[in-house]
Amino acid sequence: MGILFSKAIGDETSVFANVPEAPPDPILNLATRFKADTFEKKVNLGIGAYRTEDGKTWILDSVAEAEKMVISAAGADKEYQPIDGQAAFKEPVQKLIFSDEVIKSGSIATVQALSGTGSLQMVGQFLHFMGCTKVHGPDPTWGNHPKIFNRAGLEYATYPYWQQEKRGLDFDGMMAAIKQMGAGEVILLHAVAHNPTGVDPTPEQWKEIVAAVKEQKLIPLLDNAYQGYASGSLEKDGLAQNLFTESGMEFFICQSFAKNFGLYGERIGYIHVKCANKDRAAAVLSQLKICVRQAYSSPPKHGAAIVNKVLTTPALKAKWLKELEKMSNRIVDMRQALRKALEDKGTDGTWKHVTDQIGMFTFTGLSKSQVVSMVDDHHIYMTADGRISMAGLNKGNVQYVADCIDAVVRGK
Repeated sequence: MGILFSKAIGDETSVFANVPEAPPDPILNLATRFKADTFEKKVNLGIGAYRTEDGKTWILDSVAEAEKMVISAAGADKEYQPIDGQAAFKEPVQKLIFSDEVIKSGSIATVQALSGTGSLQMVGQFLHFMGCTKVHGPDPTWGNHPKIFNRAGLEYATYPYWQQEKRGLDFDGMMAAIKQMGAGEVILLHAVAHNPTGVDPTPEQWKEIVAAVKEQKLIPLLDNAYQGYASGSLEKDGLAQNLFTESGMEFFICQSFAKNFGLYGERIGYIHVKCANKDRAAAVLSQLKICVRQAYSSPPKHGAAIVNKVLTTPALKAKWLKELEKMSNRIVDMRQALRKALEDKGTDGTWKHVTDQIGMFTFTGLSKSQVVSMVDDHHIYMTADGRISMAGLNKGNVQYVADCIDAVVRGK
């Protein structure tokens, strides 16, 4: 069935007359509104990107040095990359997740992809090809998750995750839901620093989750967007993926370097599929390459080369690890400052969840009407679910933000 011509618009007839204008992206629209706002004390807590104490974007020193080395390298070119990315670039990024023994087994299929979003989209298409029909994701989750898997032709269901009353993980609800999932279905899990809540399972809870997922014969899919950025430690933030590896299950990891390298605009990430053996990994890789070829042909080179240069140059890697600690520590400081400011004001409710949570985001627990007031009345830009980016706070604005939260909680 072809496109139908519709009613005339002015003196012309458009084949696009029946195409409605889509609503703006809620997060990017916040950024647009923030830029247009002339209020002196405005604060942007919507975008999930690291900011310095001065509220500026930061190119990591390790990244800046690596980029100069990449550009000046002998034989540098702009040739097409292999469909799955440079083979030599794979092992250094695998080492952030897997042991040398697992890597040498050849049981990992690795494909460079377009950061976290592109990785998830390719996995969605591959799951559809496999015959999978259903993905279970946490409620709440990153807003793009359900849309990505629906677009890939998969049913997207949710399992309990956030418990509003205690401002924490609904572990019992999550475990009960896992036990109702069907064999061969996919469970989407945030590897660390859950977005938007900032609430992660404890190590003991992760062990129970892994055991339940294995018992139900589910296919785990880990979204790994914050390793090293959440706590400042690659090892600590890698707990969940280590437990899944040790379990012997086959699973997917979508690995992004937007946050932990500050390479937001380079769109650099990787898909890793831990398979039962080398033969299965080769088959999975061959089919993932078809997904990539049909979607965007081959991945971008520059960001991948920068990451590789940092990871394979000992001095740069050591500097990067220190920078991860620096970013993580600043966010922890802002958590402590915000909680103290709210408690000093005697703001109604408990605010310990601000420091209990981890990573870039805090799920404040503010209602939708309170969030509307924060944005419209106080010029503090945050998502409708009450999530704020802690990286947008600094010593100069944290008291103002606390004052405004106090005001909306009191209904002023």
